[in-house]
Amino acid sequence: MFTLKSGSRDLHIKSPLVMGVVNLTPDSFYSASRVCAESDFVQIIDEMVSEGADIIDLGGQSSRPGATLISAEDEYKRIAGALEYVTSRYPQVWVSIDTFHSGVARKALEKGAHIINDIYAGDFDEKMHSVVADFDACYVCMHMQGNPVNMQLNPTYQNITSEILHFFKSKIEQCKKSGINSIILDPGFGFGKTIGHNYELVKNLKSFIDLDSPILAGFSRKSMIYKLLGKTPEDSLNGTTVLNTIGIMTGVSILRVHDVKEARECIKIIKEIMNIS
Repeated sequence: MFTLKSGSRDLHIKSPLVMGVVNLTPDSFYSASRVCAESDFVQIIDEMVSEGADIIDLGGQSSRPGATLISAEDEYKRIAGALEYVTSRYPQVWVSIDTFHSGVARKALEKGAHIINDIYAGDFDEKMHSVVADFDACYVCMHMQGNPVNMQLNPTYQNITSEILHFFKSKIEQCKKSGINSIILDPGFGFGKTIGHNYELVKNLKSFIDLDSPILAGFSRKSMIYKLLGKTPEDSLNGTTVLNTIGIMTGVSILRVHDVKEARECIKIIKEIMNIS
């Protein structure tokens, strides 16, 4: 069992957690997840919490392939209202902020966020690790080859599993030296990886479980599903559930999803099969 720590709060992972994705952007890859108006984020947050989300992940900057970078100031403006709403309305729910700007992270942590979810793992903003450490917050360290603009142009690895293992070991050491005590690892499905690379990582997920940190898997409606099946993100819930099932049975601790109810049902069935309390 893992325990996430953020300030004075603990979140015990006795069985897999569900992180609901709230994209406060106009250009997320999955159109149904785009939340721009206040009435929209209130509705989607209410729905996710009622369906059993343990964590709400707020993002104001799209990280889809080819996404345009916006300023830290504009990014925070996008998430501010939703952050205030979820922390005041649902104090029992943990809040994650999907950002690679230390300034956004600091403001969000001051307003009650618990987790910083950084696709660059600190490589974009050298102040990020120190900000997370200052608040004794939880940190999601994701692997990405390149950046959102170029990551899918020609991703290349000699051995993707061993290279990401090396990356994680290095980042764990770096984070701990910076004073970050609660670290989550995300292999970064779809971030600088071909379809083949992604499924190679799925086959080798157990290698990351052995690092003794919680593993977060974000399969939800990604191109590794819909391109393989010849579908669209909108038609990729079934494929998402298949991968979520494999991830849980391998030992994944957190599922990052657009569809909370289905993920929660998946976890309930697997817990019954595997006799997990």
